[in-house]
Amino acid sequence: MERAQEQASTGGPGGSGGTAERAGETALELLVHGVGGTTPQEMLNDPRTVRITGDDTAAVFRRADDVDAEDTPGRRRDEPVPEAYVWCNLTSGNGIRALWLLLLPFMVVNLAHWMRPTAHGRRRTVRLYGLLVRLTALTLTVLLVAAACEVALDLAAWQCAGTTACADRHSWLGFLSPTVSDGGWWSAPGRRLALAAAVPTALTVLLWYLSRRTWNDYESHTPAARAPEPEEESGPTALARPGFWYGRRLVARLRAAHTAAGLVTVAAAVGSAAARHDREPGGPAVLDLLGLLLEAALAACALAVVWVVCRRGRSENRLDRELDERQVRRLPLAALVLLALTVLYAGWERPGWRSEGRLPGDTTFGAIALVQGLLVICLAAVAHALHRTDPDRRAVLRGLGGPAVAMLACALGGVMSGGVSQRVADWLDGTGTVIAGPPVLLTWQASVIPPLLVVLLGLAGWLARRAWRLAREERDAVARDYPGELQDRGRTRRIAYTRAMASLTDRGPRVVAVVSGVTLLLGAGALVGALVTDRTPGEAARGTHPVVHGAAETAEALGSWLIGLGFILFVTWGRRAYKDAAARRTIGILWDVGTFWPRAAHPFAPPCYAERAVPDLTWRIATWTRATGGRLVISGHSQGSVLAAAAAWQLAPSARRRVALLTYGSPLERLYGRWFPAHFGPAALGSLHREVDCWRNLYRLTDPIGGPVRLSGDGGPDVDHAPLKDPLAHGRTARLPLPAPILGHSDYRADPVFAEERHRLLGRLTPAVPPPRESPEPPAA
Repeated sequence: MERAQEQASTGGPGGSGGTAERAGETALELLVHGVGGTTPQEMLNDPRTVRITGDDTAAVFRRADDVDAEDTPGRRRDEPVPEAYVWCNLTSGNGIRALWLLLLPFMVVNLAHWMRPTAHGRRRTVRLYGLLVRLTALTLTVLLVAAACEVALDLAAWQCAGTTACADRHSWLGFLSPTVSDGGWWSAPGRRLALAAAVPTALTVLLWYLSRRTWNDYESHTPAARAPEPEEESGPTALARPGFWYGRRLVARLRAAHTAAGLVTVAAAVGSAAARHDREPGGPAVLDLLGLLLEAALAACALAVVWVVCRRGRSENRLDRELDERQVRRLPLAALVLLALTVLYAGWERPGWRSEGRLPGDTTFGAIALVQGLLVICLAAVAHALHRTDPDRRAVLRGLGGPAVAMLACALGGVMSGGVSQRVADWLDGTGTVIAGPPVLLTWQASVIPPLLVVLLGLAGWLARRAWRLAREERDAVARDYPGELQDRGRTRRIAYTRAMASLTDRGPRVVAVVSGVTLLLGAGALVGALVTDRTPGEAARGTHPVVHGAAETAEALGSWLIGLGFILFVTWGRRAYKDAAARRTIGILWDVGTFWPRAAHPFAPPCYAERAVPDLTWRIATWTRATGGRLVISGHSQGSVLAAAAAWQLAPSARRRVALLTYGSPLERLYGRWFPAHFGPAALGSLHREVDCWRNLYRLTDPIGGPVRLSGDGGPDVDHAPLKDPLAHGRTARLPLPAPILGHSDYRADPVFAEERHRLLGRLTPAVPPPRESPEPPAA
């Protein structure tokens, strides 16, 4: 193993002593798999593989017969040496990562940060866009912790423990009940709240710990520093900047701010009830003063959190190895001290204090919903202004993809928070007559789920009708693609239907736009209804027309069940994925797409695997080209093509010119170029095409993910090959006597065109004489 790793890093046992003849005879094909992952044996089509560099998380493999391929280049004159970079364990490894499903809203809002439109000369507006997304992400953290406070403090400690009938039904709350425990020490309302505060505090600490641990495991791999070359210029995409894949400073600062925000939220929930009681006439003056001081301190800490979040985001022009020690260490510590003081303040003896009704949760959840709506509207205005400066007709929703996705993240956060509260309230009091239940706003939000489902069903019907029409139109095209073959009408319908279903990916932006817009309107209606009536929808509709009253009660009951069912299914899927490798792999596909981007908006989002994968690929390419000067083709499938492009951007121009790209089933333009125009737009992909030696892209009409690159300008049309035939034959032929399968997004390398295009790319690459090796450090990474 050690010998194989040494040969891989130096280009063979001879190290840098390779000659131009050796470099000219040896070529390398670096295979990068796509979503879902695979095994090195399947990628290399050989059961005997050897790991030549890397670890159990991500590594490069070769066939056992090719470990010393650099020593005997004459053996492989006709084809390159294949290497497989396997990174699937970064997203779908052990079972614990399946629990990342609970962090889905954080991942979605982090995606919104990278979806800003392309803009030139609008630096302040670009910073404002990032600031608004970071503030939206902060509200999601506060919402999650507030939901935990609602469950533990309000429903369990305040309402159920303070009601004799509910406490009798749940014996584990008996020691908190004044009647069941006969006035025990923990039965005081303030002490009950102080004890229950351990639940949301533990949740906040857990999020902090997971963020810190995952950063150490995934994102702490430092890209190699290099001096800029004379001809190197700032490209049209930030992915080419040295510090793009190293966001340690920003993640640490945001982690401290979000941790402090969670602790302040818990402290405010605990102390607000005690301070409200102390402000009543006849209350103790000393405790009243202490309550005012604690509230002022909590407000100051909250302002400090907002200030830290509002500071400038990422530093991408260099490797930023520094840390903001004051914010990273002192801010969470100050919030923790305030929480401890608030717990002591709430636990002080207050004779005659009784828990009645609900804690003031309606105000909190209403304020969060209002702030989120305003932030999304402001974000849409900023995104529209950026799009107008440099319009991109391929950008989704005319530059409004980021605000739409941010709205979906807020909706997911609300559904998950409301689902937990509704289910816990039904569990504690299924009849709804013993305790007051969750805040009215959460009930209103649950009631808008049925209308939203009606909209979703309408969209599903529209997509089905669209697919049916497209399938009919594709039948003639399928017949033209297989001239001279005997046509089978059933086979033709299946191929046409597969093409039609694959084309529905391009209708995704419309679906997101409709769902986001309807969600915003329904959320605003729920907020207004809760604030105006201060009653549940069924109670507010009493005295109206029977149809209206019945619809309100039905929506309220059905929404509560649906939101609870959705949450239960969510948790069940995560539990199944913890035990089932197949389900865990499915969830890994979601993270392959969603966690490609660094955590620039939310530090508690699932970790960015590309901050490990891109430096790995860059180092491997740099060491090969420097040690051998040989030919190298980066062969990327699906998400692997995105990693390949990102690694090519990180290379020095001299190394980039010795690299060819072969992408297949690639979402570079179809998904990334449209949804992330500032980083994968036409200008960025066009510059990559000009800077690498050559690039060829393969795709199929039956592929729902991959598509053409659609470059314009210098040689753009030459990048895309004509759509590959899928299936390879319409029926049975002499070469394919059995029916060929419809492959869609898989098995591109089985197509004969793949080998032909790879051979053409290798023929265009010109080997260079490797320079003398003076140090083990690569010059470009």
